[in-house]
Amino acid sequence: MTHAPSARLQGQDVVIFGGSTGIGLATAHAVKQRGANITLVARNAEKLEAAARALGGARAKVADICDRQQVEAIFAGMASVDHLVITAGSLGGGRLADTDPDLLLSALHERIAGPLYAIKAALARMPNTASVVLTGGQFSDRPSPHGFSVVSAAVRGIEALARSLALELKPIRVNVISPGFVDTPLFDGMGLKGRSALLSQAANALPGGRVGRAEEVAEAILLLLTNGYMTGEVLHVDGGGRLV
Repeated sequence: MTHAPSARLQGQDVVIFGGSTGIGLATAHAVKQRGANITLVARNAEKLEAAARALGGARAKVADICDRQQVEAIFAGMASVDHLVITAGSLGGGRLADTDPDLLLSALHERIAGPLYAIKAALARMPNTASVVLTGGQFSDRPSPHGFSVVSAAVRGIEALARSLALELKPIRVNVISPGFVDTPLFDGMGLKGRSALLSQAANALPGGRVGRAEEVAEAILLLLTNGYMTGEVLHVDGGGRLV
């Protein structure tokens, strides 16, 4: 007997790091519509509470994914974790010649160490049918000359990490979603003018003439969550960004 993908999330427990905005929040809406029980995790309490209200009820827990103790505390009271989705990750960077290397390396802590803390803390609560979705990015395939060298290294590292963990943690599935330019608050730190210019430039370069929406990436994450035959996969949702 086969089951529709939507039915596979009914009553399951999904934990989403970075779930207060952007791709994480869009994913939360998508899995909630399919009957999942959601726990949102983010650093900003105000945004987290607003996201939980927008979902019409979801567990919301404040934690910095870079803080191991805070991450472990998130899972302390949980009986089960069927799916772990990690979309947390800033776009902080800078040119090496002008930036303290320790500041640049914070991207590795956020995008590599943080997910490791979360996966390790969740493992004891994950059944054999569980899955993990990590977030990479287009910089893995199309490095930027504008000060994102360590971010590029981090998202490339996420891909290697997922492939290795797919073997190490089997039968738990581990996959990566790799978005391109998507219109989310990730770029808000650039200021309105800088954000608009960057996304406009990206849109003009892409085959489809536009950047992506968070909901489109969430649809791809749903595929990774519900397709039990996908593991060690890097799923690109970049509008053809790797081609141009």
